[in-house]
Amino acid sequence: MKAVQFTGHGESDVIEYAEVDRPEPGPEEVLLHVKAGALNHVDVWARRGLPGTDLAMPHTPGCDAAGVVEAVGDRVDQFAPGDRVAVWAGVSCGDCEFCRDGEPSMCVEYSLLGEHRPGVHAEYAAVPAENLVSVPEHVDWETAGSASLVFGTAWRMLIERGDVTAGEDVLVLGASGGVGHAAVQIANYAGATVYATGSSEEKLEAAEALGATHAIDYEHENFADRIRSLTDGRGVDVVVDHVGAATWQDSLASLAKGGRVLTCGATTGPNPDTSINRIFWNQLQVIGSTMASPGELDQVLELVWDGTFEVRTRATLPMSETARGHELLEEREGVGKVVLVPDSELE
Repeated sequence: MKAVQFTGHGESDVIEYAEVDRPEPGPEEVLLHVKAGALNHVDVWARRGLPGTDLAMPHTPGCDAAGVVEAVGDRVDQFAPGDRVAVWAGVSCGDCEFCRDGEPSMCVEYSLLGEHRPGVHAEYAAVPAENLVSVPEHVDWETAGSASLVFGTAWRMLIERGDVTAGEDVLVLGASGGVGHAAVQIANYAGATVYATGSSEEKLEAAEALGATHAIDYEHENFADRIRSLTDGRGVDVVVDHVGAATWQDSLASLAKGGRVLTCGATTGPNPDTSINRIFWNQLQVIGSTMASPGELDQVLELVWDGTFEVRTRATLPMSETARGHELLEEREGVGKVVLVPDSELE
């Protein structure tokens, strides 16, 4: 079979679509015949190399995928060949205090398929059965293969960790990306007034179509100044900032007193300057969030499957062009997810 792989860290040119042996599922695994997958920024970070993460090479990346169950291990009884499923990338130990308390994404040994472990961007992948969710017949493969990570992450961040409620003002940075475009929809669904940032007319129009009341072109005006103007100097209750160093100070400046900034990532760098005096004087909260619990994932995917939330796609590429997909993410081209389809599915 064919699989996306890299044998060393570097730029997108280290990626290849290689011939490899088809895996055999272990006793608690499922062999998934992949129909579609999707890229996330974590794939870019894994390719570049993450401090403290020593990957076995060659490494197959990929957190998101969906397809048909080809075979199941001896101890798998929740799935059978022919079932339609999608992948959830989070892997927890099940035994630590956080897992026992129903918080697997806080697990002391938490890891992700595709980042710390072999991923699913291949024609076939052996996946733990507990990392699969059922996909209804009416859901297309592009949607099924690209919803889990970004919608699960955004749902936990806004609803569970951020406690966003009706009547609040929420600013979503990077609203054209995977997590960003999910966050706009979820904040709107929660009844908040949504403000969003983007860098082109296409991205601003997409944010408005997904539920943003106000769209701000951050390349032509300072978004914190614009937020203050739009809110009569008050600021917003919540800022969703997964951008990091480039936006952090303006995120804090956009908040009303008692406001909270939610973060699940830092694509422009993890170590920004920060105004501690602004945090304590305005009594702000900084709330981190990672991935989602299985129950949270079920909640949000039900709303994806029934069409309440839309998975936007900026490009659909054959897996042999995965390097181009990485470049689309790095160059911030388009709106939504980059979908990858095994070349054999396109023949």
